[in-house]
Amino acid sequence: MHNFTPISGFAGGALIGLAAALLMLLTGRIAGVTGINGGLLQADTTDRSWRLAFIAGLIAAPLIAALCGAPLPQPVMNAPLVVIAIAGLLVGFGTRMGNGCTSGHGVCGFARLSGRSIAATCIFMLTATVTVAILRHGLGG
Repeated sequence: MHNFTPISGFAGGALIGLAAALLMLLTGRIAGVTGINGGLLQADTTDRSWRLAFIAGLIAAPLIAALCGAPLPQPVMNAPLVVIAIAGLLVGFGTRMGNGCTSGHGVCGFARLSGRSIAATCIFMLTATVTVAILRHGLGG
């Protein structure tokens, strides 16, 4: 995390919080990216327009920032593509099993003081910590 600056972290967090609050105020919906994206995949969705706008904003924001001069980080994948694909499937399975992702549970659930969301977020963080510890200090050498 060598590019961390407190100002960019604060600004990013404030923008995420503002987006989540506005979505809740304007639509009554929780800003959980998994739920928003999952709703787009359902054939009988009647609220497709705001979902598309939300996902388009997630894609457009870094591209607009790059046009304004912000550097885009280059992702580094230190694992074979098969391992990355399996990891992605496991994350998707866990998200479905946990009935949401860190954006829905961690940002919105914590703000609403949802016990289920607080427990889910604690489990997400514990699992991530154990995974990093094993991969960096155990199996990953």
